[in-house]
Amino acid sequence: MTIRVLLADDQALLRATFRILIDSVEDLTVVAEAADGQEAVDLTAEHRPDVVIMDIRMPHLDGVAATAAICARPELAGTHILVLTTFEDDENVAKALRAGASGFLGKGVSPEILLAGIRTVAAGEALLSPTATQALITRFLATPDTDGFLALPDAVRALTDREREVVSLAAHGKSNAEIADKLVVSPLTVRSHIHRAMTKLNARDRAQLVVIAYQSGLVKPYPHG
Repeated sequence: MTIRVLLADDQALLRATFRILIDSVEDLTVVAEAADGQEAVDLTAEHRPDVVIMDIRMPHLDGVAATAAICARPELAGTHILVLTTFEDDENVAKALRAGASGFLGKGVSPEILLAGIRTVAAGEALLSPTATQALITRFLATPDTDGFLALPDAVRALTDREREVVSLAAHGKSNAEIADKLVVSPLTVRSHIHRAMTKLNARDRAQLVVIAYQSGLVKPYPHG
C-alpha cells in the first residue's frame, strides 16, 4: 500500500526537495503541494492524503490554523499531520499538537528520519522524540489552556485503572513493547488498551492521547533532575 503525502510549505525549493526524496521510495508518493495554509486545507479535502507535511509558518493561514481546520473535519479523520519546525520547543508546535497534529520533526532531520517519520505517522503512531517531547510537555502541554484541546472529565473517569496505567506510560514516551514488559502483558494487549482509551477520549491517534493525558491532569510531567 502506497502512503499518499501532501506537502505544505511556502518555500518552493524545499517542497521540490521533499518531493524528489519522497517519490524516490516505492511506498510513498506526493499527491499535491500547497504554498500556504489555506491551500493546504483545500487540497487535503480534495486529495484525502494519508499524511500532510505541514510547515508552521506560512502566509494567509499558518500551519497551526491549517492543522486545526483539517483535524476539525470528520471526513478527514484518516489524514495525519506531521509538523515541520525549525525549533522543536516552539510554542506553535504545542499548539499544533493540541489542534490535532500527530507529531513533529525539525527541518534539519536526515532524509532517512523524514521518510521513517512519514511512515510512523501514517500508521497512527505518535512521532514525538523523547527529549523534545519532555521539553514541550513541561513548557506548554502541561500548562492549562482554555483554548486548547482538553479532555472531558467524564471521559477521563471512564477509563479503567489498567487503561489509565497504560496511558500514563505511553504519555511518558514508552513504546508498546516497553509497556508490555513493565506490566507483564503482551504488546497486543497494550495495543488494545491504547485503542480503547483513544476511543473513550476521542483521540485521533496516539499523539492526541498524550496531549489529552497531560492537559486533563491525568498524567503529570516527570520532574527534572
